[in-house]
Amino acid sequence: MCLTKSKSNSNGSERFCGLGISCWVCSIFFKTKDFGSVQFLQNVHNFKYKELKVATNDFHPSNKIGEGGFGSVFKGKLSDGVAVAVKVLSAESKQGDREFMSELASLSSIRHQNLVKMRGGCVEGRRRIIVYDYMEHNSLAHILLGEEKIRSKLGWRARREICLGIARGLVHIHEEVKPHIVHRDIKASNILLEKNFHPRISDFGLSKLLPQNISHISTRVAGTLGYLAPEYAITGHLTRKSDIYSFGVLILQIVSGRSIVDFDMEIGEHYLVEKAWEMYKGKKLVDLVDSSLELDGNISEKEAVQFLKVGLLCVQEKSSLRPRMSTAIKLMTTNEINVNNMKIGEPGVITDNMDLKLAQGTERSSPLSITASMQSPQIYLY
Repeated sequence: MCLTKSKSNSNGSERFCGLGISCWVCSIFFKTKDFGSVQFLQNVHNFKYKELKVATNDFHPSNKIGEGGFGSVFKGKLSDGVAVAVKVLSAESKQGDREFMSELASLSSIRHQNLVKMRGGCVEGRRRIIVYDYMEHNSLAHILLGEEKIRSKLGWRARREICLGIARGLVHIHEEVKPHIVHRDIKASNILLEKNFHPRISDFGLSKLLPQNISHISTRVAGTLGYLAPEYAITGHLTRKSDIYSFGVLILQIVSGRSIVDFDMEIGEHYLVEKAWEMYKGKKLVDLVDSSLELDGNISEKEAVQFLKVGLLCVQEKSSLRPRMSTAIKLMTTNEINVNNMKIGEPGVITDNMDLKLAQGTERSSPLSITASMQSPQIYLY
């Protein structure tokens, strides 16, 4: 992380400005407060570990609402009654306290209606905890793959707006924030839903808060089987196109209502991306639309198929063929670009035995181990 040191203040302490996200956030760091040896930034609330233990009932398993590559998430209630989501980062950070909080301040300054708002953090010893606003409907995975009674509330209009909301959030971190942020783990469980099913992306920028041997985007693979872009799995090289692949898988999942990996299905249908491709080639893509949506008066089969085609564009094996996120939004919402006139290439798919099926028809065993410089991969299946 780049730090700029400013003139010492009256008590001799030095001010640091985190430039990990954008230079325009410099101004928010001018005022600081000292807490022992740690200099906390005023725009980041400093939660005490004891306070978060009370809020989560000592991080009781019954309050655990999620777990992923970055850590476990607990529901908590602060002393003022406000519900929060408390993420305990799984890796011990090698950053200093000041550096960690500076990065957190940079991330918390990024505000968008489709990004989860950070409330603050906790730094005590090697503990690194982030506190977010709590989303009433939990995650998209909880709703989409949950009980039929819950899932039935997710009609076409809601699913359409969820797809577009996720896309807008990605446009913000991919194209509007400088320098750009690659999320690295776009998936249903990282899309949180407010009371009205308004989507917000969580975990953006968290790779900046972990030690380099965990978070370095060119040497460590961290992702979720089924959402993982093939070129990222092979080389460990992460780009915005990797996120776009994951977004494409997510669109297919939202419109179909299916799990991305389902071994209870027949052979050849285990992987949603493969299934969607076969149905597209057979001109039966409409059959992939969630059958429960037939009861929804707002369902538009034509629009649902349009979204599925955009999803397939995003998961093409050649990353250069995948559209930018801003282009994907146009494909879903306007006639400026007609997806029906676009050629869609075959997708690349990561399978359960970690073979990579490429468009050329070749297979490479254990793609995650073919790059000598890469460390052991982190792959999560959920």
